Amino acid sequence: MPIVFGYIIAMLGGVIAFFLSRDKPKKTKYKIWGVALMIPISPALAFAIGITYAVAVGDGFVAFLMVYLFPILFVSGLVLLLVGIFKKEHEEIENS
Repeated sequence: MPIVFGYIIAMLGGVIAFFLSRDKPKKTKYKIWGVALMIPISPALAFAIGITYAVAVGDGFVAFLMVYLFPILFVSGLVLLLVGIFKKEHEEIENS
């Protein structure tokens, strides 16, 4: 049952991030998705995938997969957040 909670938390984090980022500029979307990927999605998804794979294989040591998945997902969220913070807004120059 805890496996299901991991997937539910990750899915809820994605849905909430989707609704928060709807009709926003690209820079804000990067920030929202970066925070959403770092905080609710990456730990829950790493836990759920690691435990699911460990149960499927039948070996508890395979659950260490979450030790590798969490930093990868977290760093990708951090990259999205930093892109959202440091990306320059391109203003269109109108030729009159």
